[in-house]
Amino acid sequence: MTLLPTTTAGSLPKPSWLAEPETLWSPWKLEGEALAAGKQDALRLAVDDQRKAGIDIVGDGEQTRQHFVTTFVEHLDGVDFEKRETVRIRNRYDASVPTVVGAVSRPRSVFVEDAKYLRAQTDLPIKWTLPGPMTMIDTLYDAHYRSREKLAWEFARILNQEARELEAAGVDIVQFDEPAFNVFFDEANDWGIATLEKAAEGLKAETAVHICYGYGIKANTDWKKTLGSEWRQYEETFPNLQKSKIDIVSLECQNSRVPMDLIELIRGKKVMVGAIDVATDTVETPEQVADTLRNALRFVDADKLYPATNCGMAPLAREVAQGKLQALGAGAAIVRAELSA
Repeated sequence: MTLLPTTTAGSLPKPSWLAEPETLWSPWKLEGEALAAGKQDALRLAVDDQRKAGIDIVGDGEQTRQHFVTTFVEHLDGVDFEKRETVRIRNRYDASVPTVVGAVSRPRSVFVEDAKYLRAQTDLPIKWTLPGPMTMIDTLYDAHYRSREKLAWEFARILNQEARELEAAGVDIVQFDEPAFNVFFDEANDWGIATLEKAAEGLKAETAVHICYGYGIKANTDWKKTLGSEWRQYEETFPNLQKSKIDIVSLECQNSRVPMDLIELIRGKKVMVGAIDVATDTVETPEQVADTLRNALRFVDADKLYPATNCGMAPLAREVAQGKLQALGAGAAIVRAELSA
């Protein structure tokens, strides 16, 4: 593996012919076979953009899914998408979400065919993202289990089935997205990290958990303004994540008020350092990326640092995201050269 291997948190903008640009939950513009082919075309473009930018661990840009949580949930039994309730998502904004009406199960693979297609596009290591159990329950209304913890354990079991099949399809890193860990600290420590470990059980592929402050949408940027001059949320969960079996922890660093020294709390883990801000259209310079990485290197060994984006880039304009990818690749190259000198 390259020193300082670059990667993304997950999503990249979709081409305008596939879905409405700069929009979360954007509906598809194609249908049927044209949609299936269009998703594969978009995935190939996402791989190409990453390759040209010098990204070392490649993802699918989440081109085949409408949303990072609901597209997975749509494929499960026990969830009714017609029966919707309004819930508060991560205590920040209201959304109309599907209802859990019975025992949840996964009748068939969700992303495995897409992952095989990604694997066929590149010889580079590939990473696949899945929603974590706690973030899944935060994006649903539960009328069946009536227990966040019980539902999380059920989702962990289902995620583990999917993750094992992704590994068999050639995925090198399985990443679980758990932005909920930055909000529900007590639950994260009581059972959230345990359910995450259940989702990752028995995998030989590396496992990552991505914990961020969210996409650059208004509800999230408004929330960040209330968090004060230092964002210390990671302090609540990092000690227990450090003891967990998860290999890589992803955190937000660029333009955020997260004190860099919190990385000390996960000493020994690999760290995906967010060196690209996804809440602004301003494209970082390679030097700004390099500065963030140098700063992080005070708290994490070089062989454990993975330069990345703060979060997904789905809501950004494509040219902005491409510029940011290139800055990430170039910034990592600067620091790599300094380290090997």
